[in-house]
Amino acid sequence: MSGRFAGRSVVVTGAGSGIGRATALLFAREGARVVALDRSESVEETAAQHPAVLPLRGDAADEADVAALVATAVERHGCLDVVVANAGVSGGTRGLFELGAEDWAALLRVNLIGPFLAIKHGAKAMLEIGRPGAIVCTASVAGLRAGAGGPAYSASKAGVISLVQTAAQQLAGSGIRVNAVCPGLVETGMTRALYEAARAKGREDRIGQLNPLRRGGEPEEIAAAIAFLASDAASYVNGQALAVDGGLSSSHPFARPWGVGETTV
Repeated sequence: MSGRFAGRSVVVTGAGSGIGRATALLFAREGARVVALDRSESVEETAAQHPAVLPLRGDAADEADVAALVATAVERHGCLDVVVANAGVSGGTRGLFELGAEDWAALLRVNLIGPFLAIKHGAKAMLEIGRPGAIVCTASVAGLRAGAGGPAYSASKAGVISLVQTAAQQLAGSGIRVNAVCPGLVETGMTRALYEAARAKGREDRIGQLNPLRRGGEPEEIAAAIAFLASDAASYVNGQALAVDGGLSSSHPFARPWGVGETTV
């Protein structure tokens, strides 16, 4: 077995499609044994693409399911080296006055409590086994500053960045590194409607036009960044949020649709 992650044990949440699927398959191709979690049956399709990927149906924001995910990896592989907390939901683009507390609670449950559970149970297993490891959470450029997502989504991803920083400090001396990747616009199940709408209007060339590369990203490009953060090449990278966004967050330009008391035309 060869590759950067030869013989290593990896778990990936939200692995049924998009960034999660690309990440699980990249680790598998580079020698890792992967347990891929998703609440959708599409995780079976991910596993069908590589024999080193074991599919597991479950909720990344349910503590029992996350504990079972980690336990499965340890029982099958004898260790746990990498945790990728990728599962997330967008919550749409509704504004502050269009959202209720229940909307925020549902989104925070997946986007913020989910990564917390992955860190909690993943780090605990690594500590019990007594070997260093890496944890990577999927945040977003929307968590860095305004203009890249709705209020609830943006706040949840800012929370992920803070969680990563805090966890890195809490795990000081353990050899466990905790980092986040902050994707820009990427074509996934979460953004499919946006991409399809642009194509239907013949405006596909406008996708990603606000970043210096003038294009959207691919799931494989985010997976490559996640793999870097989990690899030995990033052995001195800890508590960081790496933007992978074509340069969007270097300025975060955006057209303000409307303000309080204003209406759209």
